[in-house]
This record gives sequence, structure tokens and C-alpha cells, in this order.
Amino acid sequence: MDPVSLANRLVDEMAAVGFNEFHLVGNSLGGWIALEMAALHPNRIKSVTALAPAGLWLTPYTSRVPGAAVSRVMAVSLKSVAPSLLKYEWAKKIGFGLVSPKWRELPLDVMLNATMDMGTSKGYFPAWDAFLGARFEADIPESVPTTIIFGDTDNTLPARTSQEKSLLPAHAKWVVLSECGHAPMWDQPEAVIAEILAAAEISA
Repeated sequence: MDPVSLANRLVDEMAAVGFNEFHLVGNSLGGWIALEMAALHPNRIKSVTALAPAGLWLTPYTSRVPGAAVSRVMAVSLKSVAPSLLKYEWAKKIGFGLVSPKWRELPLDVMLNATMDMGTSKGYFPAWDAFLGARFEADIPESVPTTIIFGDTDNTLPARTSQEKSLLPAHAKWVVLSECGHAPMWDQPEAVIAEILAAAEISA
């Protein structure tokens, strides 16, 4: 479940269904995996857009972050009543207030999907444990356009501890979006789409 192994697995699975070259977009751990895919298989990856990618921390984690464990426990224990609870503003704030500065505006289906995914995921803690002591330190060649997008209010991976630019290639484009948390595709979808299209050199 470590990011390098997951990166190789995803490249193999994409090839198995006929995709030998492709553009990548990933959020959080998915962003880290996308970066590893670009470093390991640059001839296959046409561009990378990493949204609030994990793995760029100043100092690698040596234990699980308590807040992440609490979020997992809450999701597991409350997933059956989430459809009812998330209709209340206080429940939305508890569940998503730290993730998104626009938590009041998040659609119910987005919050439900996130809650159910976390509550039913068998790989949540194995993935956490697999990246302890590690961070992204591979080289992405200049041939792979690379864009990094963080929100200005990312409480999950804050700038002071988890956004180390020196770990990225010199050609990487670094974007900070305003009024945006750890899920830029939720808070600033139009800006994120524009950056993905630009990285992929696709006209809107």
C-alpha cells in the first residue's frame, strides 16, 4: 500500500485496459501517487496535476495523525445515519469544517460519498502505515508537465509543514487557490479544471 507500489499497480492496470499513455489528476494521497507514477513511468504519463498532494512534508510522519484516526472512526460509526445527519448544519461543520472553507455549500451527495468511502475503505489505515517514514523524493523529468495545486486554507496539509517545494522538479508549476481547502476540486472546481486543461494542453 505504499505510494510507489500503488503507482506501479495503477500503471499496470491502466495498460491492462488499453491505456498506455494518459494524463493524471490526483488529490491528497492520490496526488502523491500521481507524482510517483510520473517519476517511475515518464514515457507513459503525459501530464500531472496534483491537488493538495501528500508526501511533500518537511519531516516524514512517524505515526498516524490523531485527527485522521478520529475522522475514520467517525465515518465508520456514523455512516448508516450520515444521510440524515448531514442535512443539519452542525453535522456538516463537524464533518467538513476543517476540510473546506466552503463546507456550507458542499452538495449533500459529495459529503455522503466522502463519508461512505472513508467509512467502508479497507485500505485507509494500511495506506497510512505504508507511507510512514517516507515522502516524495523522486525525479520527474521536464518532459512531463507538472502542476501542483494547494488551497490557501489547507488544514490537512498546511504550508508550514506539508508543502515543501524543494521536493518537486524545477519545472513544476505551483498554484495556490484562494478560499480553498484540502479538496480544491470541491472549493474551486472551475479553476482546477482550467489548470488540468492547461497542463494537458487541451483547449476548453
